[in-house]
Amino acid sequence: MTNTHTLNVHFWLKKSSIKKDGTLPIYARIWIDSSPIDVSAKESVLEVNWCTTSNRAKLRTKNAKYINNALDDVYSKIKAAYRQLKEEGRPISSLAVKLRYLGKDKIVSTIKDLIEYHRDNEFKKLTQGTIKNYGATEKYIYRFLKKEFKSKDIHLSQIGYSFVVKFEDYLRTCPPLRKSQPLGNNGIMKHMERLQKFTTLALKHSWIKANPFALYQLKFEEFDCPYLEQFEVDSISSLYLENPSMCLVRDLFVFSCYTGLCYVEIKNLNKNDIVNGIDDGQWIMVRRQKSKTPVRLPLLDEAQEILEKYPNHAMAENNYSLLPVLSNQKINEYLKEIAKLCHINKNLTFHVARHTFATTITLLNEVPIETVSKMLGHKKLSTTQKYARVVEKKISRDMMQLREKLKHPKRKIEQRKTAYDHLKIV
Repeated sequence: MTNTHTLNVHFWLKKSSIKKDGTLPIYARIWIDSSPIDVSAKESVLEVNWCTTSNRAKLRTKNAKYINNALDDVYSKIKAAYRQLKEEGRPISSLAVKLRYLGKDKIVSTIKDLIEYHRDNEFKKLTQGTIKNYGATEKYIYRFLKKEFKSKDIHLSQIGYSFVVKFEDYLRTCPPLRKSQPLGNNGIMKHMERLQKFTTLALKHSWIKANPFALYQLKFEEFDCPYLEQFEVDSISSLYLENPSMCLVRDLFVFSCYTGLCYVEIKNLNKNDIVNGIDDGQWIMVRRQKSKTPVRLPLLDEAQEILEKYPNHAMAENNYSLLPVLSNQKINEYLKEIAKLCHINKNLTFHVARHTFATTITLLNEVPIETVSKMLGHKKLSTTQKYARVVEKKISRDMMQLREKLKHPKRKIEQRKTAYDHLKIV
């Protein structure tokens, strides 16, 4: 069944918006099935020079020909917008016609259109760090198009499973954007994941008919992030440093080791985030930056001592943040120097502190993994298991306890007797 619509367009003067020269702005009113919407015609005229019968400027008026030609052009473009929507089989409404006339419903038909749409509509939902990563993926896509298709752009209909596979193959062989940062498997998978988000967006809007990733599987390799042993944390904590910036970085890192907060969460931490908990002690209560899940954890003495070193930092101009925080890049540079001074042969980054909290500070001190998961703000326990590894030291400790239980002769006899009595009663 074909839907029929009635389109009417007429021009009128907006008398409530008189201009300084006394003229009134001319508007076009678009009617579709008795539903009106207005759009400016970008012209104006004195009320006395307007003909309410023809809805045009009076012919003897100065510039009447120019104004009326402009209005005829607006009329033609509105009619053309209406015809385009009908030909495309799109829903017809006065708003849809207006948006097409204004060029605000740009048709997304190519991969370049899709990337630009994502930038205009999705970037506002993302953090700056995530936006930066999308920029790298976009560059790789454009390089791939140039190499594979000898073109700067292709139609979305050309994106299928073959496109996805070829793009992965390209990433595995192409020169990296930065020579110092070659692409590993997980880096390639992150670019594939972002391409998947582009195509999912296109699928949701019906710009493509099939999911190119339906038969494709992202294959991340497990990455075993380093963590610090307790003696290494103590070594960093007690290290004498003359450079104030390095002292600050050390404090931020140790604070993260004893709270599990990531860089951005510490940067945003303010005095309102420290509250009295259920045990009347001080707790940190924030929401994770990425997942927005709540994080609730008691403030350990070691973390409290660091906050007390910066009692005057919280002010209105810095949103009452509790700690002065350098850029993540600068922090990681200083951490490399601190690692050398402490003779720690590990790739020390700020994220290592979060793993240290999960593994050394909590798990190895018999804190249940379910509790650790809550304090880290994870939605799934499987995510926590990647952070809080059951390390050899804990395995050894657990087995030592088991060994002690098994080798105690008196306990063995009691256990056998209990089992025998139980069988006898039964």
